[in-house]
Amino acid sequence: MLVNKLKVSVAAGLLSTTLVSISLAGSSASAATSSCNTATSAAACGGMSALIKAAKKEGHLNVITLPSNWANYGTIIKDFSKKYGIKINSENPEGSSANEITAVEQDKGRADAPDVLDVGTSFAVDNTNLLAPYKVATWSAIPTGLKNAKGYWFDDYGGYVAIGCNSKVVTTCPTSFADLLKPEYKNEVGINNDPTQASAAFSAVYAAALANGGSLGNIAPGVTFFQKLNAEGNFVPGASGPSTAESGATPIIVWWDYLQASELASVIPTWKIAIPSDASYAAYYSQAISKYAADPAAARLWEEFLYSTEGQNLWLEGSTRPAELATLVKNGTVNAAAYAKLPPAPAGTIQYPTLAQLTTAENYVDANWASAVG
Repeated sequence: MLVNKLKVSVAAGLLSTTLVSISLAGSSASAATSSCNTATSAAACGGMSALIKAAKKEGHLNVITLPSNWANYGTIIKDFSKKYGIKINSENPEGSSANEITAVEQDKGRADAPDVLDVGTSFAVDNTNLLAPYKVATWSAIPTGLKNAKGYWFDDYGGYVAIGCNSKVVTTCPTSFADLLKPEYKNEVGINNDPTQASAAFSAVYAAALANGGSLGNIAPGVTFFQKLNAEGNFVPGASGPSTAESGATPIIVWWDYLQASELASVIPTWKIAIPSDASYAAYYSQAISKYAADPAAARLWEEFLYSTEGQNLWLEGSTRPAELATLVKNGTVNAAAYAKLPPAPAGTIQYPTLAQLTTAENYVDANWASAVG
């Protein structure tokens, strides 16, 4: 469903009191590898050098549901592989957060089982039993509200729910959820996927709720809005994205602003993006390491790369707002050109739903979406 990640390592030094000197070197190397496989931080693995060595020994990394043009992942994957000489196996790039969780459960024990996840935060929250705790070196730079205290998951990048429109096809682009109900948008409005399966689609429903008298604690008006949008004939059920936008099947899509910028505006020059005037909803996706990772050291090195200044700026270059953005700006290490290209954030302080509110909202959508919208 929508909502929508411990082992104890033994220090190599402890082995020296029980092993004879002739076998100490080999045993210490083995212990170091084991330590990196289960480490909850790079320090617990013996430092970054030890982690890099262990990851290179594995030689590969399995990622899942990372489209190359989603949040700049194509470049991120290429740069990581080039920097460390680790081959990345990318599976099911067009999949959903739910697909990732299913793969972890069904593929454990296989050499191609997912090592790391990039999922809607709610999926991570509901599946910590499948995850391995880990804290990257820049842990303190991740805001408290964007990470699990024990390191089971930590938010990576985010943005705002926005209304995108192909201005070549649509005479007047909508700029609010209220606009979407106008008769001129019949059979034109889509969302990224099924909101009971994909975080992006769920977030579209949440934003619609805020625009229609709902709140972070009451998502029901969002479901009611899409029920009405469907009844009016404006809603196009199914997964909307680059292919449906280019074909003209959904010239209007409610989706993340950064994905519309990277996946739609980059290939459709007439694509316009607007953060709805009647609702501002922002959210992050989350990183996590699978407890059953086939390449546990490489998984941990991947996270260190993503949360380094280099990795954070690569996400920023994908038009997202990385979790450590405030620290990058404060330290003067932000990619200024990429930062300047971000759509202006709405005025005021953005409020994020609590985990309890998320759970309530997800349960409501799970129970009511099919009967209300289909």
